[in-house]
Amino acid sequence: MHEYSIVQSLLDLVEENAKKYGAKEAEKIKVKIGILSGVEPHLLQIAFDTFKEKTICQNAELEMIIQPIVAKCEECQEESEFEKNEIFFECKKCKSANLKILDGEDMYLLSIEFKDI
Repeated sequence: MHEYSIVQSLLDLVEENAKKYGAKEAEKIKVKIGILSGVEPHLLQIAFDTFKEKTICQNAELEMIIQPIVAKCEECQEESEFEKNEIFFECKKCKSANLKILDGEDMYLLSIEFKDI
C-alpha cells in the first residue's frame, strides 16, 4: 500500500512548514487527489489516521478534494470532465478520442492550516 509512503511524505512536508513558520500544531491538511493518480482516498485516510499519532498532525483533519479527469480535445478544443467509472474517454462534443489530459492524474498538497502561529 503506497499510501503509507505518501502519508509519510505529507507529514514530513507539514513538519518542514511548521518549523519554517514556527507552528506547534497542524489543524487541517488539504490535498487534491486526481482519480487517475493511483491514490485510493479511503486508504490514504486510514494511513493518515494511523501515522499522525504523536506528530504535529495528531489532531489534524485531512480534507481530500477528489479531482475528476479533465481533458481537452485535440480536434475541436472542447474541454470535458470524466469520472473514474467511465471506461472509454471521448470528446463529449465531437466524439474524438484524441484527447490531452489536463488534470486528474496527480496528487497535490493544497494547504496546511496551523493552530495559532
